[in-house]
Amino acid sequence: MSGKMNIFTYITELADYGTASGITDRRDRTYVINSLLAALDLTCYQAPDTMPPARPLHLILEDIISFAAGNGIIPSDSSANRDLFDTMLMGILTPAPSVVEETFRKLYSEDPVKATDRFYDLCRKTNYIRIDRIARDIKWKAPTEYGNLDITVNLSKPEKDPRDIEAAGKIQSSSYPKCLLCPENEGYRGTISHPARQNLRLIPVTLQGEEYFLQYSPYIYYNEHCIIINKDHIPMKIDRDTMAKLLDFVRLFPHYTAGSNADLPIVGGSILSHDHFQGGRYEFPMARAPMEEMFTVKGFDNITAGTVKWPMSVIRLQGDDPEDMVSCAERILNAWISYTDEDTFIYAYSEDGTRHNTITPIARRTEDLKYELDLVLRNNITTEEHPLGVFHPHAEYHHIKKENIGLIEVMGLAVLPGRLASEMEYLTEALLEGSDISSIEVIAKHAQWVSGWRDDYDLSDKDKIENAIRREIGISFARILECCGVFKRNPEGRQALGRFIGSI
Repeated sequence: MSGKMNIFTYITELADYGTASGITDRRDRTYVINSLLAALDLTCYQAPDTMPPARPLHLILEDIISFAAGNGIIPSDSSANRDLFDTMLMGILTPAPSVVEETFRKLYSEDPVKATDRFYDLCRKTNYIRIDRIARDIKWKAPTEYGNLDITVNLSKPEKDPRDIEAAGKIQSSSYPKCLLCPENEGYRGTISHPARQNLRLIPVTLQGEEYFLQYSPYIYYNEHCIIINKDHIPMKIDRDTMAKLLDFVRLFPHYTAGSNADLPIVGGSILSHDHFQGGRYEFPMARAPMEEMFTVKGFDNITAGTVKWPMSVIRLQGDDPEDMVSCAERILNAWISYTDEDTFIYAYSEDGTRHNTITPIARRTEDLKYELDLVLRNNITTEEHPLGVFHPHAEYHHIKKENIGLIEVMGLAVLPGRLASEMEYLTEALLEGSDISSIEVIAKHAQWVSGWRDDYDLSDKDKIENAIRREIGISFARILECCGVFKRNPEGRQALGRFIGSI
């Protein structure tokens, strides 16, 4: 009976968490308890005589999952099965989509900030945003010639459990939902290969007459990291409508930034099959970067235009009229799509007609509520020397990062692989002990990089070494972004950028 008494305590803790946090109405407490009992294959309940002090949500869930695993309620104690089960539990506590939307609409009529504040808070309290895991990420700001860049070593996404990989290979594939971004994920129970989403809630948003949904990322990389998804499963496309929708979004939510990944492989995001944007309430390093060379786009005298002091090639537009901003951005986009400059190895098309030029657009409002668009020029051409992309992180930086540079990193926030956490620790010990880094297998790939800067620092104690490593990772991230810049930040590159601007 003691085991059941413990689970009754855990169930009561979870129900009490729901009411105390405000995600569950007190009127629904009995309903929630009975639903939790059903999920755990229990038919009776006895309220505990005494309750322990309030605990963090993830600890309560861990105890309930351990009970479920020990009693055969979930197939195994693998990470995927644990996530599927705890999401189902939290789905019981999460208000219905209609209730969430009604609350959002009511608050939006008072103030958009109040609406997003409440919605974001809900997504954190329902564990859709897994705060305990996000806290594992290592973050710092790195000074560079482009200002402070944001660096994140991503430890929040769990590694694949071998048992889950094996199980995923045995299940029948399904096309429902079609992808991780489809609105049909709202309430979906999930599978070993597709995360559960019973605690996901979406807010309908109309952009330029088309239906989109606002949600938050479960693994937020910055404050209020949101995703704006198209109702329909249609591929990403950068065109006039994209610019109009981004500006429409920041009109509706002037306290948010919104941007789109590029629509081509290599320079695009990880999901190109579903039209979506990303945004949030965060000032990215790019937004702080000043304009450098000012120019006028013919026919748009009311729009301020200029290049940006940034490692990538960026044109910034500022204005009061979103329609004119869209038209100006469309002209720049169309000029860039067809632009070739052999001297800088920019080719609009391959001989087989494959397109290479596109743009990563970012929209925001300034302090005086002007509209601002940053248009980042991208090109995804490859060569034998650079098979992953000429304007992609070059091989000399692959020990830091070799993955695509998408929207978030374009704006100055590095999302670096989790392996770097342990490698930074090994590097610190090796430098402290004076060891030969090239002879240590796990960090040998960093040896040449370290040799290029170790003599520039006082590495006499652990703190100084850690600071040096973090600073140099930041500098390397700036160099990675420079690799992705189509016009290099040297006299020849500036002249070439000037030629493109002259062609607009």
